[in-house]
Amino acid sequence: MARRTRAEMEETRLLLLQTARKVFCEQGYAEASMDDLTAQAGLTRGALYHHFGDKKGLLSAVVAQIDAEMDARLQAISDIIDDPWLAFSMRCHTYLEMALEPEIQRIIMRDSRAVLSDKLAELPTHCVISMNNMIDKLIENKIIIKTDSKMLALFIYGSLEATALWIANSRLDGKTQLEQAKSTLDTLLNSLRNSTE
Repeated sequence: MARRTRAEMEETRLLLLQTARKVFCEQGYAEASMDDLTAQAGLTRGALYHHFGDKKGLLSAVVAQIDAEMDARLQAISDIIDDPWLAFSMRCHTYLEMALEPEIQRIIMRDSRAVLSDKLAELPTHCVISMNNMIDKLIENKIIIKTDSKMLALFIYGSLEATALWIANSRLDGKTQLEQAKSTLDTLLNSLRNSTE
């Protein structure tokens, strides 16, 4: 039997991730059957175990892929918007808005926290470092008050994450909660503005 090429193996891996994202989003992690998932992908359970080890490993890979896409979307805001204050504010708003997207809501905000809690216990340092760097620039340009930028990044990141979870887990109208959250976020962020600005 001929060995599969790297390209074929990567194609199989990406097909499993794509199918898992769809199934986890529609059915939820707990309800997703690995037999159904691999059948939808036209693959065997052996392929899944070879690439991801088990169902939890597959979820972990899906979460990493979605996280990377979320980071890229937020970075694109900074790349497009020249005004550092507007870019910072828009990134915060966009993060909260993502909590209403079905895939992010179900996989990132709900299932990953229930299933991968051991892996999520560590602080996402790249997010905090990125926010810290933006805050440093805002302080340097005298846009916001001088303060401990790392501590402020931790506070803002923690607030955004908790608020996004609150929006995602809303039993009522998530859009109403999102608008409430964005309004309060603006009040919080504007309180940091330098009064000389």
